[in-house]
Amino acid sequence: MNRKMLIAGNWKMHKTPDETEEFITAFVARYQERPGTDVLIIPPFTSLDRAGRLLVGTEITLGAQDLYYEEEGAYTGEIAPHMLRACGCTYALVGHSERRALFNEDDAVVNRKLRATINAGLTALLCVGETLTEHRAGKVEKRIIAELTRDLAGVTHDDMAHVVIAYEPIWAIGTGETATPEEAQATIKLIRGWVATAYNDQTAAAVQILYGGSVKPGNAAALLGQPDIDGALVGGASLDPESFIQIADASLDR
Repeated sequence: MNRKMLIAGNWKMHKTPDETEEFITAFVARYQERPGTDVLIIPPFTSLDRAGRLLVGTEITLGAQDLYYEEEGAYTGEIAPHMLRACGCTYALVGHSERRALFNEDDAVVNRKLRATINAGLTALLCVGETLTEHRAGKVEKRIIAELTRDLAGVTHDDMAHVVIAYEPIWAIGTGETATPEEAQATIKLIRGWVATAYNDQTAAAVQILYGGSVKPGNAAALLGQPDIDGALVGGASLDPESFIQIADASLDR
């Protein structure tokens, strides 16, 4: 199956609304539509409304870095899925390692957020990945399969049409380290195999699986050239319009 590529930029806690507008203005001016590639920008909550308005009429999609699993109520500081849709979001990150490690989100919480994302008509971008200790101990498969099993509990075959999976080795996020293209390919092939077993071959062939972890213009082509890697979840390199465009361009070589 010829899956589309997805190049997603997770800005984390960077950029004010004015800085977001500056980025989008510069990016849109340079961006050319790529039929086989989708581009996704994931700013902080405070920039979503402005970003959504600026992206109207473009081919660039918008996502949120997190969400809460309730529709409304007394949850001070939280953001409901329908609020994200109202800002123009079509995606939401779920289970990023920083949410798991810094904010103590376990797989049960990730699962509730993922199902709430799908129920709201958004696409969930689910992050999974192992620590450096697990990587060195050869426990990558054990960690990844455990996360997938718990995070996707209760998610149906039809629901999987609204799930994108990102493999982000925790030891490579923001460290400058990155998995080799061969390592990334092997783990993403493992994920696709698990999807085939848990669901079916058709679902496994259709699901987009991204690589994230210090993706840069210099290594993007080698990573995106792997047969099972369907794009990139980019951190620091997505904060500069030019470097982000270069990564999107690298997807054209596959």
